[in-house]
Amino acid sequence: MTSPMISTAASGAASLVQSVDWVALAPPLLTALVALVVLVADLFLPVARKPLLGWLATGGLALAGLSLLPLVGGDRRTFCVGGGDVCSYVADPFALVIQLLVLAGALLTALLSIDTVKDGGLPAGEYWFLLLSSASGAALLPASRDLATLVLALEVASLPAFALVGLRRGDRLSSEAALKFFLSSVAATAVMLLGVSFLYAATGSLHLTRVAHGLAHLPDPRLATLASAGVALTLVGFAFKTAAAPFHFWVPDTYVGAPLPIAAYLSVIGKAVGFSGLILVTVKGFPAYAHVWGPVLAVLAALTMTVGNVAALRQDPARTHSAVRLLAWSSVGQAGYLLVPIAAAAYADAPGRAIGSTVAYALMYAAVNLGAFAVAALVARTSPANRLTDYRGLAARRPVVALALGFFLLCLAGLPPGVIGLFAKVTVFASAVDAGLGWLAVVMAVNVVIALYYYLRWTAVLFRGAPQEAADAGSVEVTAGGALAARPAPARIPAPLAVALTLATVLGVALSGAPQLVLRFAASTLL
Repeated sequence: MTSPMISTAASGAASLVQSVDWVALAPPLLTALVALVVLVADLFLPVARKPLLGWLATGGLALAGLSLLPLVGGDRRTFCVGGGDVCSYVADPFALVIQLLVLAGALLTALLSIDTVKDGGLPAGEYWFLLLSSASGAALLPASRDLATLVLALEVASLPAFALVGLRRGDRLSSEAALKFFLSSVAATAVMLLGVSFLYAATGSLHLTRVAHGLAHLPDPRLATLASAGVALTLVGFAFKTAAAPFHFWVPDTYVGAPLPIAAYLSVIGKAVGFSGLILVTVKGFPAYAHVWGPVLAVLAALTMTVGNVAALRQDPARTHSAVRLLAWSSVGQAGYLLVPIAAAAYADAPGRAIGSTVAYALMYAAVNLGAFAVAALVARTSPANRLTDYRGLAARRPVVALALGFFLLCLAGLPPGVIGLFAKVTVFASAVDAGLGWLAVVMAVNVVIALYYYLRWTAVLFRGAPQEAADAGSVEVTAGGALAARPAPARIPAPLAVALTLATVLGVALSGAPQLVLRFAASTLL
């Protein structure tokens, strides 16, 4: 005879198993499983066959991306309590769009990495395991609906990134970049965890919906003070993760010191992680404190875009300034634009619609910024310093690549033919104006003009003649003995890098031709 206690425990376990929706969990779960497969395969593959790990990782990311298809049009939940009303994992439209951005961005990063790992002598097994582990955490975060899962996903996405930044052994810049990135992120996490603990003490829950209800109905003024401190500390933690000024100091050195595909990964997936987490805690968790975080994020947005664009303006192509450093400062400025609709959500009747503007802008930024990094990876093959002067005459050497980079820069600037960049900026402007943040829209307009200058200045460099081309018209060069010799043809572009560059270009052109594919998110309520 079975005892009632055993029967109850068995039924509870069966209920728990049945409550897990493995289809909803597939995107982050598949990515994590492929990471484990890569780690085990690395133990048995000979050195000559290590490049197979890169293709295995790329295939795994593609499979994880395809696992999003069964989830489209649904609102699947798992790990629920209270009759299914409060869940820790929700595969809603917001989560699916961010997961698509994360997995597609990680896939392009993997394509950029295949030759970088081989030519740079990076340990293949460790590199691909860390990249996939980070991508799995990044895919988990937008579906997280409690603070514990949110912080866990954030750290799973961040911790492998520290190691990836410093994976070039013996490189001083790489080691310094990893240390700065690690220390700033650890400080941000410590501050955030302190804020989360205050919120739990004030509300008695970690689920965002219950936290929101608890913050709106605090019975004791002392708990209100504790909750205010928790909200402020949590926002500071996410300000580090999103590289919002004045918490952005780690970005330029980290991007320059990291392997170039990892810099691209941090600029897109790192931002997607930080901003999706910030959106969830503010809109879903802290609506009762919108009067606090709305003005704070508006000021952070204005400060971030100004600091990023002014610093990028100082990267002069006439000097030996780094193209990657310019892209790093540009990413800080773009983070300011991404913050604008989140700040506007505090004043909007439908905050989910304002959030849609951030999502639309993030999708545009991801496509064209990864494309710009793909061109930078190509230039770095012949000019490891990757200075802005190394791009001079690129149109003569590689006209298609130069046109692609010019298109990406025009998209980031918001100029035709980069129509998607223009429309994405308009949606951000509209969200600020609709929320009554006219001053923030003015600050953004000034910053867009500042950004136009340095984007167009870099674009102009692409079409200037290389230093020796004035004498030999680009077909011959003068040797040390005074004889004329034919200049060698540019090296062939590696296939994975060519695929990544082609995908980014096609995506950017397609979105510029049909911007409604992205801009419809700005007109819909995602949360």
